[in-house]
Amino acid sequence: MTETTPTAKKLDELYDLIKEMKIALMTTRRSDGLLVTRPMATQKRNPIADLWFVTNIETQKIDELEDDPNVNLGYYNHGTYEWVSVSGKATLSQDRRLIRELHQPDWQAWFGDEGGNRNGGPDDPRLALILVDAVSVVYTKSKHSRPRALFEIAKGMLTGSEPDISREEHLSAAELR
Repeated sequence: MTETTPTAKKLDELYDLIKEMKIALMTTRRSDGLLVTRPMATQKRNPIADLWFVTNIETQKIDELEDDPNVNLGYYNHGTYEWVSVSGKATLSQDRRLIRELHQPDWQAWFGDEGGNRNGGPDDPRLALILVDAVSVVYTKSKHSRPRALFEIAKGMLTGSEPDISREEHLSAAELR
């Protein structure tokens, strides 16, 4: 696609990639300035590339997000060599209605049962949501099937030429509003 790719088409491609990849690597900044990355399962997307994640309110990442809400989400598909990078601002929510709406049974495995309502269920007070409001997005979309992409990579190794296996797209802050 070119610079004239319609925003709606780029957003559709982005949503398809994120839906397939599911797990983001969320990068935050610690209080000492160092970056830390952890895997987070994408729970829901809002229109215009805003994404929801579930977290434990009692973790260090909460302090990190309160100190600096700027985050990056990285997604990668090893099978297709496609990737997504979302830069955005994170906000925390303990809205019980929304937590109940998004709650998945597998959350219990990640929160453990500490007794009472601290069991990973929708009323667990440890549950919080992180909304990442996307500010900038870059992604690649594969041009070829996996066998063809592997052929292009092998050809590049033999010829010394860079394999042309994907195209890069950008979504600006203006396109994300």
